[in-house]
Amino acid sequence: VFLSLQLFGTIVWILVASTQVPLPLLQGWVMFVAVTAWFLSISFLSVFLFGYANRIAVNWNQADFIFHGATFVFYFGAFLLQAATTSLHHFPRKFNSTTQERILSGREYNISIAASV
Repeated sequence: VFLSLQLFGTIVWILVASTQVPLPLLQGWVMFVAVTAWFLSISFLSVFLFGYANRIAVNWNQADFIFHGATFVFYFGAFLLQAATTSLHHFPRKFNSTTQERILSGREYNISIAASV
């Protein structure tokens, strides 16, 4: 489970980082969630790999449940923000401009869809 979190967290991190940021506040939260969850799952993985779980008197089932529950809530919120940013694709970059430049180009739109999924 932790290795899949590492893999998908890294993919989200890369995809969101590769997009241009038309709304920095929204995508900043997405990056914060992806990077924080990635580092926390690395920490959990290290605790178990190096045998510290046996030395620390913690209910690891409860800690795992809380970690994954919190990660789900934060990732779901990040998904909503990333999807909201992606849905703005059809709006012009500047509303009072005569050019038809979009907030997200076609390539950025595809990357943003992948990051949302």
